Amino acid sequence: MLVIAHRGASGYRPEHTPAAYRLAARQGADYLEPDLVATLDGVLVCRHENEISGTTDVAEHPVFADRKITKIVDGTAVTGWFVEDFTYAELRTLRARERMPALRSDNTAYDGLEEIPTFDDVVALARRESARLGRPIGVLPEIKHPTYFRRLGLPLEELLTERILALGLRPDEIMVQSFEPTSLRRLSVMTRVPLVQLIDAESAPNDFLRTGDGRSYADLVEPRGLREIATYAQVLAPHKDLVVPRTADGCLGEPTRLVDDAHRAGLGVQVWTFRAERRFLPTATDFRTELTRFASLGLQGVFADHPDQAVTALRKPTVNV
Repeated sequence: MLVIAHRGASGYRPEHTPAAYRLAARQGADYLEPDLVATLDGVLVCRHENEISGTTDVAEHPVFADRKITKIVDGTAVTGWFVEDFTYAELRTLRARERMPALRSDNTAYDGLEEIPTFDDVVALARRESARLGRPIGVLPEIKHPTYFRRLGLPLEELLTERILALGLRPDEIMVQSFEPTSLRRLSVMTRVPLVQLIDAESAPNDFLRTGDGRSYADLVEPRGLREIATYAQVLAPHKDLVVPRTADGCLGEPTRLVDDAHRAGLGVQVWTFRAERRFLPTATDFRTELTRFASLGLQGVFADHPDQAVTALRKPTVNV
């Protein structure tokens, strides 16, 4: 089973930093997962959101004070500083910081130490670590808010496809994921790399909401929806509550039929996101027990903030460095 380092080893280092990706590789992750957004000049950089006040020191740079703004992103008003309003050269003057300092206070020791990496940087890092450790380490980027960025003239699908070709990435080195089916359909005719349809536990894909498509994520995980996904993607990546729901008191309930249904449609299944902190765990369940319960259902992969603990729980050999 694949262990996918969610935003790097984000349980131990600020997410989407070179340190988080390097640590994830050392801890035994099979794939590094960068979220991608685009700068004003079309460079793909790694941030969970295009609003960056929570993950960088941008607010401490007086030169950028006048760029604070409120925008509507996927139907929600968001106030702050946005990647698409900065050139890459300007973005490089910022430094990354921990997104959840109250929960992950140890990670704040690394605040301000590193720049925001590009997609190219993460690919180079994965290749270096793969050569150093003697095992394959791939990248599994998620393109964020693709409908939003396309309307800005920054089509993430085209930008990413160009980098895949320029970097000579093979299908065994990369998978690409998105919550928006339209985005994955575009990619399916641009590139031959495996595609992953992300599924949230509620609501609907943003591209559906923007175009008046009345379907929700719940519709997509019905057998008919899964068969449609299989026409353009190879993997289904659902929120873990859709696979094993929690009971009213927060315990793990009985598994749904989703994994079996996805397999019958010809899709692999990778589930997100597993975190070791108590606040994220089911009632009366530790991290190893939770992961083992999910793994028993025949998954192909899990997204984890703590790759080392996922590797151990799934009885994969750890890497000595």
